[in-house]
Amino acid sequence: MKTDTIVILSNRELDKMRQAGRLAAELLHHLEPMVKPGVSTLELNDEAERWTQAHNAKSAPLNYKGFPKSICTSVNEVICHGIPNAKQILKEGDIINIDVTPIVDRYHGDTSKTFFVGTPSPVAKKLVEVTEECLRRGIAEVKSGARVGDIGAAIQEYAEAQGFSVVRDFVGHGVSHIFHTAPEIPHYGTRGKGKRLRPGMVFTIEPMINEGTWEVEVLKDGWTAVTRDRKLSAQFEHTLAVTEDGVEILTLP
Repeated sequence: MKTDTIVILSNRELDKMRQAGRLAAELLHHLEPMVKPGVSTLELNDEAERWTQAHNAKSAPLNYKGFPKSICTSVNEVICHGIPNAKQILKEGDIINIDVTPIVDRYHGDTSKTFFVGTPSPVAKKLVEVTEECLRRGIAEVKSGARVGDIGAAIQEYAEAQGFSVVRDFVGHGVSHIFHTAPEIPHYGTRGKGKRLRPGMVFTIEPMINEGTWEVEVLKDGWTAVTRDRKLSAQFEHTLAVTEDGVEILTLP
């Protein structure tokens, strides 16, 4: 379900988002020790599903518009929406983004992180570090009265200055008891443009930064998005609330 109406969350709803966000962060932290050579992406998925159920939560991605698994596992050239698979075995030097969204009492905690499998190559290390800094710079723009375009501009300026590109096809989004809603948060743009931010707005910032071209190709499974040139892609994501005096990151442990 997607709606074009920007919802302003009440204090009670924000508390629910904090609970969901905290659980999402804890799930990523729980999975991190499993990220090593020889582990399949399906093993990561199955442990995420077991842990989520054990914490009385549900996995939002599972069966969402037909998505077959509980988390997204995007390895190397996969930008997003990678489907966990028993035959996909992590190997030394890979990078993998794990994207989790547990539902707690109807509310969604949405976060992702790119992990190194063993020791990364110099370009992979730089790409991942730049992508995480892009997220930090995007978050730093969030405050009441700012514009959506300020977020994208900060991310794009930094990524491109480092020699990388910003994916255009996928954006951050509003999130609450609905998985994807308004506003859309592009990770590129122009300062002073776009919707104005107001306290009580909750959305994700989730920059996808590519080693080469920003262009995307979606594979035949209808989900897996890869870089057109098959070079590396990295992503980090937090769910945020606009507050009276700035921003609150809801997906911290």
